[in-house]
Amino acid sequence: MSYPADAPTYIPKDQFVKYLDSYIERFDIQPKYNTAIESCTHDEGKDCWISLACDVTTSVVVRYKSKFLVVASGENSAANIPVIPGLHDFTGEAIHSSLYKSGAAYSGKNALVVGCGNSGMEIAYDLASHGANTSIVVRSPVHVMTKEIIRLGMTLVQHTPVNIVDDFLVRMSNFVFGDLSRHGIVKPKAGPLLLKEKTGRSAVIDVGTVGLIKKGIIKVHGNISKINGNVVEFEDKKESSFDVIVFATGYKSMANTWLKNGESMLNNDGLPKKEFPNHWKGANGLYCAGLARRGLAGIAIDAKNIASDILSTYNTHRFEMN
Repeated sequence: MSYPADAPTYIPKDQFVKYLDSYIERFDIQPKYNTAIESCTHDEGKDCWISLACDVTTSVVVRYKSKFLVVASGENSAANIPVIPGLHDFTGEAIHSSLYKSGAAYSGKNALVVGCGNSGMEIAYDLASHGANTSIVVRSPVHVMTKEIIRLGMTLVQHTPVNIVDDFLVRMSNFVFGDLSRHGIVKPKAGPLLLKEKTGRSAVIDVGTVGLIKKGIIKVHGNISKINGNVVEFEDKKESSFDVIVFATGYKSMANTWLKNGESMLNNDGLPKKEFPNHWKGANGLYCAGLARRGLAGIAIDAKNIASDILSTYNTHRFEMN
């Protein structure tokens, strides 16, 4: 189902929610809200999946029986915070980015953001804009783009080889932002589109953070070595004290905590064993959508493959019954 013809290029939150509501109504989908999955197990004897789900408002557990099971709980199910010596004894406030609301509460405080993806960069900008003395840990190389550059790249790559488009995007980024390596931000060797395709890592869409880094308003650090009280020591042996640390360090899949008998499809990290585009199907009617780190485009491909395969299996079964 397409967006309305008059929809803007970048969909606002409220309009996206309205689209989802319309989608649910059009296809008569019946979501079970406030419900948490507890377990999904394959019954070999009956050749079906038995799923137990709990209504979190009433604590009532409901049992579902199905021929097919689609794992679409996402690769970003639970907050991921790295193991850092001394973190548990940090005397300030340490939170994951999923709990971050606003920089207003940290005005005048020393704040450290760990992670330089889109969330980390935006949080750093918000903290600095609210008067916090802000630093950010850049742990790995990253591409920094504008949304206009990325949109242009996504258009060009439909007609031009990805390596040529990537080279163009990097040149455009250099023209807009200059050499950021002297500010502690290094580009990956792979281009932004190829990197997204191979690893799922997206380029950072700058919201003004780079400008504050260049002005020295936001300080850039390398990885953290250890924490002692409220003092953070970095790998270059420099130390700084902080009142709050925000971990914008991503999420992880939790599928393995509730999916039993899923070893035909998922690895120990709850992600597909097989590489894209052959990752989406397991054994015994088991499928996964949105776990290949390919964004919305990858989810769309997964959904079409799964729907086609289920329909084919259903038609085959019905033919055999006749």
